[in-house]
Amino acid sequence: MQIEQTALPGVVILTPARFGDARGFFSESWSRKRLAEAGIDLDFVQDNHSVSARAGTVRGLHFQSPPHAQAKLVRCGRGVLWDVAVDIRRGSPSFGQWVGVELSAENGRQLLIPAGFLHGFVTREADTEIVYKCTDYYAPDCDGALRWDDPQIGIDWGLEPGHAILSDKDARAPLLAAFETPFTWEAA
Repeated sequence: MQIEQTALPGVVILTPARFGDARGFFSESWSRKRLAEAGIDLDFVQDNHSVSARAGTVRGLHFQSPPHAQAKLVRCGRGVLWDVAVDIRRGSPSFGQWVGVELSAENGRQLLIPAGFLHGFVTREADTEIVYKCTDYYAPDCDGALRWDDPQIGIDWGLEPGHAILSDKDARAPLLAAFETPFTWEAA
């Protein structure tokens, strides 16, 4: 497993080795033991799976607040997506900063997003499939979102203005400036 740090401490790109032949490939996408040896010790309790029918579908920016905050490990099962994490931990030196990574069925990369970060993605191809693990169960009362196109955050989604396909929830989400974060940065 290749482990690559991003510009946001704690947000990590994991690229599992693939062993292939004429039939296809085999890949170990998660090994608690191997990752714990690398200092990543998480207990995933729920797997989620979504398919976005059209390219340009934006989902996010989502979070789940304490006491049910979630770390996520995101991968693409089919198609291509641009996956984004945004630091929303009060007091963090990287508060409001974002990192984006292309995940595809072909490249096999995964993005590990700790609790205290927003998560969102945009699909680059039709019928893109997203599979992700979570460290806590979904709790509707802790579910939240911020605006995907917040100018204060300034994410480059690679979309033409007005071409994002959004849910009502994501279209109505508040801006970062109006948000009181429930997360606090704890220096190592």
